[in-house]
Amino acid sequence: MGVSSSSSITSMEAETLLKWKASLHNTTQTLLSSLWVGSNHCNWVGITCDSTRSVTSITLRGTLDNLSFFYFPNLIWLQLRNNTLYGHIPWHIGNLSKLIFLDLSFNNFSGSIPSEICLLKSLQLISLESNEISGPIPRDIGSLSSVSNIGFHGNNLSGTIPSSIGRLHNLSYLDLGWNRLNGSIPKQVGMLRSLCLLDFSGNSLTGSVPPSIGNLSNLQFLYFYGNHLSGSLPSEIGLLKSLSALQLLGNNLSGVIPSSIANLTNLFSLMLDENAFSGPLPRDIGMLKSLNLLSLADNSNSGSIPASIGNLTILSGLFLGGNSLTGHIPQTYTCGDQQQFDGPIPSSLRDCKSLTRVRLEGNHFTGNISDAFGIYPNLVYIGLSHNNFFGELSPKLGQGPRLTSLRFSNNNISGKIPFELADATQLGELDLSSNHLIGEIPKELGTLKMMSRLFLSGNQLSGKNPSEIGLLSNLEQLNLASNNLSGPIPGNLGNCSKLFNLNFSKNDLGESIRSSISDIIAL
Repeated sequence: MGVSSSSSITSMEAETLLKWKASLHNTTQTLLSSLWVGSNHCNWVGITCDSTRSVTSITLRGTLDNLSFFYFPNLIWLQLRNNTLYGHIPWHIGNLSKLIFLDLSFNNFSGSIPSEICLLKSLQLISLESNEISGPIPRDIGSLSSVSNIGFHGNNLSGTIPSSIGRLHNLSYLDLGWNRLNGSIPKQVGMLRSLCLLDFSGNSLTGSVPPSIGNLSNLQFLYFYGNHLSGSLPSEIGLLKSLSALQLLGNNLSGVIPSSIANLTNLFSLMLDENAFSGPLPRDIGMLKSLNLLSLADNSNSGSIPASIGNLTILSGLFLGGNSLTGHIPQTYTCGDQQQFDGPIPSSLRDCKSLTRVRLEGNHFTGNISDAFGIYPNLVYIGLSHNNFFGELSPKLGQGPRLTSLRFSNNNISGKIPFELADATQLGELDLSSNHLIGEIPKELGTLKMMSRLFLSGNQLSGKNPSEIGLLSNLEQLNLASNNLSGPIPGNLGNCSKLFNLNFSKNDLGESIRSSISDIIAL
């Protein structure tokens, strides 16, 4: 390139930038005028040039409507992420033949992806994430032979995933999640052997998971959740030895969970819930010793619980509810979040200090809970409702400084409500309804300032209604029905401005409703 030619290009580039600035909103023009000072455009903020003073990188704010890409033949970097850009992506962006980095994410772009974008043969990264872009993915996207990163997450893209995508052999990151894509997953996806992340979640994809998925030996993250996928999960899924996260929840997948899934020994998160899987759980599922989260809830799985689950020693979340599983929690199992078992709670649970959530609702658990639980500094939620537990509530439950929800309804729990529950100062929900509790309601519960839902109905509680309940300023729902309570309804309940559901029915109150609460009570 001669001196005059180079000079001509730089002159056109500077002129183009100034014309574009003149087309922007006044506020943006004022900002750029303070940043673009002097006659040398290579010294302007957001502009980078090469040795010939030709623009190679633009990082700016504004809109692209009047920025002509015809005049930037040497541009390699276009970074306009997280601004207030809007309008269409210009079709002449296809003239940036040397561009390797294109990031227009987190803006307000609309319209479709111009097909000319497929002319950018040097492109290595294209991110259009979190815009309002609609229409199809360009059919010729497979011609971007150098691209390693495609991020179209969070737009309104529609139509099918082009099969030409299988030609992108350098692709390591493909995120098409949370759009409106339909049709099936093209089998050509299995040709993307360099993929580390594959995200098609939150679309309307149908059909089956292609067996060719097993070719992706480098894949670490696979997200197909929130679609309408059906059919069985291919056994080839067990070939993905590098996989850390497999999330297929919220589809219509059926058949048995393939036993080959036990080969995924690097798996950290396995979520297959809300599908139609049936049959037994894989016997060797306990081989997944890296597993931290196992969620198979709301399927049609049956049979006994594999004893090998007890080998999942670092598991912090286990969800198996909504199935037809039988058997006991293995006594070797120490930490986690369990559902849909029967038998007693393992004694080892008492020493599991790392518990954050315990969900055992709606099963056939039995046994004495008096000494089943210890002190849990990180416990946030514990739910034992709709089981067959008996025994008395432990005062230790009040020693959970982070506990927000305690649900023990519909069991055979007896004895008194321990006043020590008031020590759980973050408690916002206490449900002890439909048990065999006796004695008075502890007045200490009135100190639980975070309490919004208090359910004690269906017991044999007696004595007077404690006026301290009226101090629960965040109370929204209070149900003390079907007990043996006496005396007046506390008048200061009228101060609970958030209260919308109040039930004292089937007690021995013996007095009329006070005017201070007559407008919120519904007996």
